[in-house]
Amino acid sequence: KFMSNDLILSILLLSIFTSIAVNGILRGIAKKNKILIDLPDRSRKFHKRPTPLTGGLGIFISIILSSKIYIDLNNLNEYIPIFSQSIIYVSFALLIVFLFDDLKELRYTYRLLFQALASLVIILITDVQITTFGNLLGFGSFELGIFSIPVTIFCVVGVMNAFNMIDGINGLCAGFALLMLLFSGFYSGFIYDSLLIFVIGSILGFLVYNLRIIGKKRAVFLGDSGSNILGFIVGWVAIYCSQNQLYDVNAITMVWFIAIPLLDCIGLIISRTLRNISWAAPGRDHIHHKLMLKFSPENSLLILILFSSLISIFAIYLQENFNESLSFYLFALFALSYYLIFHFYIKPKTSNETI
Repeated sequence: KFMSNDLILSILLLSIFTSIAVNGILRGIAKKNKILIDLPDRSRKFHKRPTPLTGGLGIFISIILSSKIYIDLNNLNEYIPIFSQSIIYVSFALLIVFLFDDLKELRYTYRLLFQALASLVIILITDVQITTFGNLLGFGSFELGIFSIPVTIFCVVGVMNAFNMIDGINGLCAGFALLMLLFSGFYSGFIYDSLLIFVIGSILGFLVYNLRIIGKKRAVFLGDSGSNILGFIVGWVAIYCSQNQLYDVNAITMVWFIAIPLLDCIGLIISRTLRNISWAAPGRDHIHHKLMLKFSPENSLLILILFSSLISIFAIYLQENFNESLSFYLFALFALSYYLIFHFYIKPKTSNETI
């Protein structure tokens, strides 16, 4: 543990202000040059004015700039963990690919291929992978053996797509990522010996624009590049902390931390399969769309963030007081209840509605 809480607060403020500055500059460049602009339409996108899709680029540049300032000031270049370095390098490659996707949509198969390749590169460089799910079922340790690499890739790609799919209202995708990184970082202690606090500060700086805190006309969106990078980082933080004995966090606890994006994604796949609708098609059948039938977008965001926070606190309580198999069975019960409520009881307006 080489960072104190005082130091973490200082770094947090540095990365927040860096992110506010970078996102403001990128937003201006995008508007001036009419590039990476998301245009509203009546069928799919309901924002009122053209909005820059520079959030992902802004978050990434902010992470690099703020961490570079801190590392150079403290002569820590030789002490950057290989895991943190690898995540940064591969995130940059993903950023380039998905910025192209924001400009000109890529085929879904290509997207999946790039996501899987990025995950494989991390495994090959760092040897970090899911080797065990722990005593998940109550019958002893659930070891993956030769399935470790494919399961790891499947999980990271799944989390990336879950965060991409949940990015439907301002603050939701970034908010879920922020919550997960805060809970996992502080609970495991990973935040004290990694670059995680730079990521958290950079997300907060972006949210200043995304939630229109500094003016309704100054909004910025994440874009596919942003949601994919955040999903990638979240997925790997979950794997690293749950598979490293230094941090002592159960894999199922990490699943609780990202429960809503994950279950929303799985629920959509199930419900769309039953309705013969493509999994990849955008649709107004996400949990936030269901909530917006009764609440405003702002209140829907607040409900989901509070709900996710309570779930995360409950997950920590379970890990501290009970065995992981009980946590798993309770999660399975929660997942079933979630599906029955949000994908069976509360149905979309029409059976084939997509946006």
